[in-house]
Amino acid sequence: ITATTTTTASSQGAADGAPKAAVDSESAVAEDGTVDPLKDDKGAEPVGQDYIEEMRNDEGKVISFQCKLCECRFNDPNAKEMHMKGRRHRLQYKKKVNPDLVVDIKPSLRQRKLQEERLRRQLKEDAWKHEDDRWRKEMRMMEEEERLYWEQRRFEDEMDRCRFFGRGIGPMGPMRPWGPPMMGPPGPMPMPRRPDSVDDRHVTAKHSMIYPKDEDLGQVQRMVTNTEKALKLVSDSLAEVAEPKPEAEKADDDAKKTEEGKKEEQPQRLLKGVMRVGVLAKGLLLAGDLTVGLVVMCSEKPGRTLLARVAALLPKHLATVSPDDKYEVRASPQDAAVSVTNNSDPKVTVWVTLTSPVVRDGEASNASVKDPPDVLDRQKCLDALAALRHAKWFQARASGLQSCVMVIRILRDLCNRVPTWSTLNSWALELLVEKVLSSASQPLAPGDALRRVLEAVAGGILLPGSPGLVDPCEREPVDALAGLTDQAREDITASAQHALRLVAFRQIHKVLGMDPLPPPKFARNLLNRKRRRDGEAADHEGADGKKDKKDEATPATTGAAAAASAGSKSEAPAAKA
Repeated sequence: ITATTTTTASSQGAADGAPKAAVDSESAVAEDGTVDPLKDDKGAEPVGQDYIEEMRNDEGKVISFQCKLCECRFNDPNAKEMHMKGRRHRLQYKKKVNPDLVVDIKPSLRQRKLQEERLRRQLKEDAWKHEDDRWRKEMRMMEEEERLYWEQRRFEDEMDRCRFFGRGIGPMGPMRPWGPPMMGPPGPMPMPRRPDSVDDRHVTAKHSMIYPKDEDLGQVQRMVTNTEKALKLVSDSLAEVAEPKPEAEKADDDAKKTEEGKKEEQPQRLLKGVMRVGVLAKGLLLAGDLTVGLVVMCSEKPGRTLLARVAALLPKHLATVSPDDKYEVRASPQDAAVSVTNNSDPKVTVWVTLTSPVVRDGEASNASVKDPPDVLDRQKCLDALAALRHAKWFQARASGLQSCVMVIRILRDLCNRVPTWSTLNSWALELLVEKVLSSASQPLAPGDALRRVLEAVAGGILLPGSPGLVDPCEREPVDALAGLTDQAREDITASAQHALRLVAFRQIHKVLGMDPLPPPKFARNLLNRKRRRDGEAADHEGADGKKDKKDEATPATTGAAAAASAGSKSEAPAAKA
């Protein structure tokens, strides 16, 4: 069989007629409102139909198709339609026929992976935010329920106390009925300051027990101040040794005396400053806490040589600052610190850690700043920088929060007494207390604040799968509770639930590890005392007269007189009867 090839556009007239037919067909589609069958779902329209040749046999039957643009052949008419819509054919048509044809750019594999990763990260952040919002909503609901419960309970306690001491209704008074003179339901009256509850008195008493003594505080403050002054002198000595000035340079400096010269001299100090960190800077010292910390900022990465020089110069300057006291200075290269201990009682130890901001900058600053050959432990220096950030955050966020410092001290004592709570580090504890108390709608009393923290822990804020505690002092999102194991989280949650039950049953003294306080002493009938009226009944005069006569009697009475007075006292009711 011999096949003959015929083209659909063999002449120029036919080529000119094709666009007209296309225009007519488009107008027909627009008028009828029907969908063009040549357009696919994505909106791509077949192009280059004139460049598709039909291959016929001797009988004139179409047996295959050939594309001149793509140089390919296919037999199926459906394949012809799909080929004209395909990306390969459209690109060839744009390249060889119509450069203005718009062809969608197919994203590469790398771009697709980046987009998928971006979507996955967005979904993860949305899930995290949704979980955090759900937790906050539950906390607000629990807070409202607990507030209503404890208000009702305090009101009942106040009513019982007033009935017991015979004072009638408490300061709130009974609820007044609607109507005149208020003309309508009474609005919410402001709550007067309630007296300290049993929980408040126990928490305050426990806080006074664990608060350090005045002698210890004075000794710590005096030693820290002396150490800071001595470190300032050490910095001056190192600066003088590092930059000896000839006489000619001194004469030039006296002639210039410009501010630029002063600015150039400042960065050349090895020791730039000293800051307090830890419980000393946060004001969280407990009774027996005689170890405090200082951090010295250096202009470059500190090494063992610099640490040894500081340890060698420090005793001399300590003697200059405080000649009456004697100190023992030891260098600890493995801790990147110098310890200073006094010889008098109580013995206080001050750890002076050397660090530098260059340690945290990473590889970017390593090119410009050369590390000393005996550089100190990098992790110790990073921990010192983190302690500085923690102290600044605490002073800005937690120090001014009511009852926050007191509750943290109570929980620190709990961590020292109970092994279950000892796995919770102090930084996570401070973050937890600040987050729980700052979410309250109003300032809380010490007892309410402690109970709110126990409620949050008992509710599962530490359990695996919870939102956790994001460290606000780190650049990347870091969970402050990452160091806790699953078993430790469950143990702390169970312990908090047990402690919360004890608080609910008025046994908070067991949680605090102290003896229960005696009830407060009230003067009975002090407010219900009545003044004697002039028209008193006659039957009361005899009894009052005897009472006055008894009051006028001298304390030096004999046994017979006491018996006689007792007899007369017993006869009075009989005569009255």
